Amino acid sequence: MSGNGGDRHRTVPSGRLSRLGQFGRLATGVAGGMMAEGARRIAGGERPRMRDMLLTPGNVSRLADRLSNLRGAAMKLGQMISMDAGDMLPPELAEIMARLRENAHHMPPAQMQRVLACEWGEDWRRHFRRFEPRPMAAASIGQVHRATTRDGRELAIKVQYPGVRESIDADVDNVATLLRISNLLPRELDIAPLLAAAKAQLAEEADYLREGEQMARFGALLADDEDVVVPTLDPDLTTRNILAMGFVEGQPIETLERESQERRDRAMRILIGIVLRELFEFRQMQTDPNFANYRYQPETGRIVLLDFGAARGVSAAVVEGYRELLRAGLAQDRDRIRAAAIAAGFMAPAVATRHRARVDHMIDVIVAEMHKPGPFDFGDRAFVSILREEGMAIAQDRASWHLPPADVLFVQRKISGTALLAARLKARVDVRTMADRIVGEGAPKP
Repeated sequence: MSGNGGDRHRTVPSGRLSRLGQFGRLATGVAGGMMAEGARRIAGGERPRMRDMLLTPGNVSRLADRLSNLRGAAMKLGQMISMDAGDMLPPELAEIMARLRENAHHMPPAQMQRVLACEWGEDWRRHFRRFEPRPMAAASIGQVHRATTRDGRELAIKVQYPGVRESIDADVDNVATLLRISNLLPRELDIAPLLAAAKAQLAEEADYLREGEQMARFGALLADDEDVVVPTLDPDLTTRNILAMGFVEGQPIETLERESQERRDRAMRILIGIVLRELFEFRQMQTDPNFANYRYQPETGRIVLLDFGAARGVSAAVVEGYRELLRAGLAQDRDRIRAAAIAAGFMAPAVATRHRARVDHMIDVIVAEMHKPGPFDFGDRAFVSILREEGMAIAQDRASWHLPPADVLFVQRKISGTALLAARLKARVDVRTMADRIVGEGAPKP
């Protein structure tokens, strides 16, 4: 979740027709912008391409503003695409997604009052000595308020925007349509399984009773880790649309950028250790690596984990796929790595056949980085440009485009997001030793 960024609030469209109208106005505005840009380019002697006409600065603003006002699945998908695709996005689309991460409009007081009264009753204030009306954080499907109960407990109360759950399927379909008409995805690529998985996960995230159960489960799983804090659930005040939890002090994880190298390294060692335990020990993973889901306590050095809506089980097949991929990497066996990547669904066999030299070059670069002496330096991104260049060259062959299974994508999203945070903090972590300890050939069997 992001900070509220000042006193900005806009009513969240909650009805199906009002949300459809928002998408309709968005499509009309974008179409007008495309026509104007097309006319301008033709007058200048150019032959305009669909993508150039769509991704104009004016249309970028329209898309970002409308999707941020809709919140819900529309905004959540934008955030997910932004974090997953990283450097691979066209600059204009990357700007839209970055603005979706930063926008933090919240509900007007009257709309929030209606939501609270519906969930807790008209006399809901009887539960509290104090309830802060201004949210301390706002995000894609809810906003968070600080409160003190009558018996003195400090709570964080997450309130879901109205209409989010009911709009998930339509919002996902509408965003998919925008991606299609932008010609950013080839028509041959079957994204139906991914859309179905996105709808299912977003529906789970919109169920705060389920999130409360997941938060309690992770609290128990990580109870032995003194470096980690998980908020406690308040079940009496939690409903399907309101999540009540103990308030935990902490600073945004990005504030670690101002800390010493030692502190940054330690924080990322903790977070990478959690990812490894989630995947290989718990087989249960919180798959949303949004930076706002982590807080840092400078006094203790502990990491606070927030937002368990995207927590999900990981199948034995996915776990074993990652185990073999890591073992192959530790063994520096290029053929074994390639075979493991195909078996896990990361890469289509056709890609390895049609672009063998480029694939092997990417594998060699990753293996070389992985086996450099000393800790892995996440701040050294020189090799990323090589991977991007080879990846973009392979992507020119649209017939070889491939989507990994949704379960793999959710796990990879967490891994990639954790690596992005480590890069942001310029952390240095001995990942090789950590991985070898848990999945190496000599590691104990689970």
